[in-house]
Amino acid sequence: MSLKLRLARAGAKKRPFYRIVVADSRSPRDGRFIEIVGTYNPMLPKDDENRVTMKVERVQHWLGVGARPTDRVLRFLDAAGLAKRTPRNNPQKAQPGKKAQERLDAVAEAAKQAEEAAQEAEAAPAADAPAEEAAEAPAAS
Repeated sequence: MSLKLRLARAGAKKRPFYRIVVADSRSPRDGRFIEIVGTYNPMLPKDDENRVTMKVERVQHWLGVGARPTDRVLRFLDAAGLAKRTPRNNPQKAQPGKKAQERLDAVAEAAKQAEEAAQEAEAAPAADAPAEEAAEAPAAS
């Protein structure tokens, strides 16, 4: 049986309140658990001491037995100094997806072609100007 230290939701609609519980990993989120070892109230300000409460001795016991905390509970344990959490790093997270990259490339290519066409249009009238003046001159006489 693999044990987890995880959150079990309680509280009313749009008023969340969580219990930090030790449960079998196969049991439902809000279902059967072995022991309540703390609480988490996200409605309280972050600097409030009652936002996260834990029974430190029981948490240490369950960690010693082999219970594995979820990411959110591990954050609480790290803040309390009971466990070490390595920060995640995903440098690709902020980059656009494949289709968006293709659209950006297409827009960049179209802008490049428009710029080249504008440069050619500027160069072309300068070369055609003497020929047009010469063609207009005999018609005026």
